[in-house]
Amino acid sequence: MDAGSGPGAGSALGAAVRTYLGHLAVERGLAANTLSSYRRDLRRYVRVQDGRGRTSIADITEDDVRAYLMGLREGDEEHPPLSAGSAARALVAVRGLHRFALREGLASGDPAHDVKPPTPPRRLPKAITLEEVERLLAAAAGPSGDDAGTARGLRDRALLELLYGSGARISEAVGLDVDDVDLAEGFARVAGKGGKARVVPIGDYAARAVDAYLVRARPELAGAGRGGPALFLNARGGRLSRQGAWMVLRAAADRARLTKVSPHTLRHSFATHLLDGGADVRVVQELLGHASVTTTQVYTLVTVQLLREVYATSHPRARS
Repeated sequence: MDAGSGPGAGSALGAAVRTYLGHLAVERGLAANTLSSYRRDLRRYVRVQDGRGRTSIADITEDDVRAYLMGLREGDEEHPPLSAGSAARALVAVRGLHRFALREGLASGDPAHDVKPPTPPRRLPKAITLEEVERLLAAAAGPSGDDAGTARGLRDRALLELLYGSGARISEAVGLDVDDVDLAEGFARVAGKGGKARVVPIGDYAARAVDAYLVRARPELAGAGRGGPALFLNARGGRLSRQGAWMVLRAAADRARLTKVSPHTLRHSFATHLLDGGADVRVVQELLGHASVTTTQVYTLVTVQLLREVYATSHPRARS
C-alpha cells in the first residue's frame, strides 16, 4: 500500500500493512512484481475491512477474513469475480499479513489461520483419440512423409512412438542412453522424478521405430559430435534437449493439424487408452511412475466421461 494514500491509510490497519510491505521489501527481498501484487491485494483487503468498521488489525475476526474471501469470489461493482486460483493467490497476502502481525505482537491471534483457500477445479488431462495419435505419429516424418528416410525423420518418429508406446515423460525420454533400451525384450529403464528409476514397456511399433533410428539415423547424427551415450541426438551430435523434443512434438502436431497439444499429450493418451482398453488402474500407476494411485485415478474420470458421452448419444432413452 502506498504510504498516506488509499482507504484506511491513516488507520492502525493501514499502518500494519505498510509495516508488513516494508518487511517483505527489505527483509524478505521480494521481487518488485511480487511486491506490487501484495500491495494491490492488501489495498483491497484494507478497503473491505474499513467498510466493516475494522480500523485495527487486532479487531479483525475469522468471519471478517471469510467475508473478504467470499467477496473475492463474488466480485463487486469495481472488481469482477475471481477464479478459485486467483482468490487463493490473493488470500496468500492476507494470511502472510496476519502471521506477521501475530509474530510482531500487533495482534493476539491469527484470524486467517483456519481460512482455507478455495480449491481450483481439477483439470482433467487432455488425451487425443487413437486416430489423432496415428496422424501425429505419421506427421513426425514431415509433410507427406518426405522426411521418413532422413536421420531427423527417423529420430522424430522413434521419439514420438516411444513417448506414446511407453507413457514416458519427455524429460525421461531425452534422458535415455542407448544402453537403457532393450529392444529384444521390449523395455526401457527411465529415471523418473526424484531420480526414481522404473521399467517401461516398448511396444512393437515403438521398438521397430527405435531400431530403424539406431541403425539408419543415429550413426549419422553422432558423427556431427564427439560421441556419447544419449539415445536421442540433436543435429550437432549432442543429447536432444527437452525443449528440442517439445519442438519435435509441436511441429508434428502442426502438420497433423492438431491443436492444444502439450508436452504431456502422448503420456495422457497412453494412460487413457490403456484404461479404455481395460487395464487396471494400479498397473497404469506403475507404468506412469506415480507415487500414489490417486494421481492416476484422474484418468478414470476421463474414461467415465467418455462412457457418459457414448451413453447419452447412443441409448434410446438416455435423453427425454
